Amino acid sequence: MRIVTVRRISQIFFLVVFLWFCVAATLGAAWWQLRGWPINWLLDLDPLTSLATVLATGRLYATLAWSLVAIGLTLFLGRFFCGFACPLGTINQATGWVARRGLHQHGRVEANRHRPAQAWKYYFLAFFLALAFRGSVQTGLIDPLPLLHRSVNLALLPLADNGLGLLSGEPRFYASAWFIGVVFLGVVGLNLVMPRFFCRFICPLGALFGMLGRFSPWRIGKTGGKCGECRICEEYCEGACRPSGIFIAGECVMCMNCLDRCPANRVTFAGKPSTAGEAGLPDLSRRGFIVAGSGVLLASLWGVGGLAGAGRDAGLIRPPGALDEDRFLARCIRCGQCMRICPANIIQPALLEAGVQGLWTPAVDYRLGRSGCQPNCIACGQVCPTAAIRPLSLDEKQGLGDFAAQGPIRMGTAFVDRGRCLPWAMDRPCLVCHELCPVSPKAIFTRTGFETIRDGRALPARAQGPVVVLEAIIPTWANIVSGDYYLRPTGQPEAALRRITGLAGVGLILERPLTGEDLTAAGGRVDIVVRLERPFMDPARCIGCGMCEQACPVSGRRAIRVYSENESRSRSGRLLI
Repeated sequence: MRIVTVRRISQIFFLVVFLWFCVAATLGAAWWQLRGWPINWLLDLDPLTSLATVLATGRLYATLAWSLVAIGLTLFLGRFFCGFACPLGTINQATGWVARRGLHQHGRVEANRHRPAQAWKYYFLAFFLALAFRGSVQTGLIDPLPLLHRSVNLALLPLADNGLGLLSGEPRFYASAWFIGVVFLGVVGLNLVMPRFFCRFICPLGALFGMLGRFSPWRIGKTGGKCGECRICEEYCEGACRPSGIFIAGECVMCMNCLDRCPANRVTFAGKPSTAGEAGLPDLSRRGFIVAGSGVLLASLWGVGGLAGAGRDAGLIRPPGALDEDRFLARCIRCGQCMRICPANIIQPALLEAGVQGLWTPAVDYRLGRSGCQPNCIACGQVCPTAAIRPLSLDEKQGLGDFAAQGPIRMGTAFVDRGRCLPWAMDRPCLVCHELCPVSPKAIFTRTGFETIRDGRALPARAQGPVVVLEAIIPTWANIVSGDYYLRPTGQPEAALRRITGLAGVGLILERPLTGEDLTAAGGRVDIVVRLERPFMDPARCIGCGMCEQACPVSGRRAIRVYSENESRSRSGRLLI
């Protein structure tokens, strides 16, 4: 079998496996949905994620030890991952192949010519590692594996969810899906300009593999004897690594096209150097690395205005089990796995609400979701590849069993905005937040008050048996039989209240009849009173699940909102209890 056929089979296999893992990251009961699938297998192979988290935290998360396998094979074989396994590399290669099919030989050779700008990806690598050294892991922004996971999970699969309903029973929405989709289309579209543009000029993972692979004993090279200089090898080279001349080992993506197409069989893959000469890496400048090292300064400046201090947005809620903010930013790679798996669709990719260094990290938005954080759901922590969201047990999340002393996991505390709450601001009955609070005893409790409605004071009335006939129709007449409205003879105490149970023309049917003597004592006038159950919050019981905020009937800015006070993840945040 031809080596390029083996490479294509391997590429298709890894791309299909990747897409399968993305599809399987949908919580449900179907046979193909998540039931302990190793959906982070490809992410665990990513040595850039491992290196960045080790620099930021000083520790290697256990599952990321699989990246040592990729490192070992790269040290022996070169950038095999780029040519045989990387799903984004496969997409880029396929797109570039389609785009250049109509080009003549000279055009293809020119497109695959080595360019000095291929050194940029090494500067990007140095920049992101400098950030990681200062505790801010940003590699996930352009690391190809998290980038593709994020794009497929949050931009492409939701199209299938919303249009076909095959992968999720209900439509899924992500606030910045358009932005993520534009970035992905940009990465793929650049292949129309130049084959594997992202791989050649931007990819920091490719740069890391290039640095590791430059010392591999097995590599592409030319054998002795005169080469016919047909340039066919450069015509089909995917890495622009100059196979017909001084070979650049660190740029070879192991596409094997040169080995397969050389008409004179002068290109080999062997444990000896190329007879035409070799260079380990592109020409790298000291100036470029000095600029890349500015990541250290930049991370320090981010720390000056950081999220963990007084300037942190109190509305930023992280998923249950998230580490404190400093350690969270030192681990999160923005892969979108937690967002995809969340059955309530409340975990969203953050934009600037999490600060510049928190772009696309998971943040909870109860308004876009279908419910609050379900007490019996621990999915997000189970799929996080770096334990930025640590895996929880149901007992720990709910504060049961061995965790009863520390209580349930708290994501924050809900606050009632009395300026927008219907019972407080508009004298309208509403008990939605209280009814949906899942905590027992409920964290939201109410205090009952009675208020005379605006047009219901001292209305002329007369009694006709069980019905009290009013002389005027009030504007809120349609709502008056909801069970929360009462009639009271004007000037009488609350004990004289009669619940209104129905309408009879312009008369009101009462739960207890009102006698003519009662009306006479009140001067023939009555008040229409509404009973208001006004909500209050007990911060000692609130877990910040957001059930109340999601269901609040006030549109836009909800009348009850969850803030980060009392969150369990905070090491130094202010507590209200």
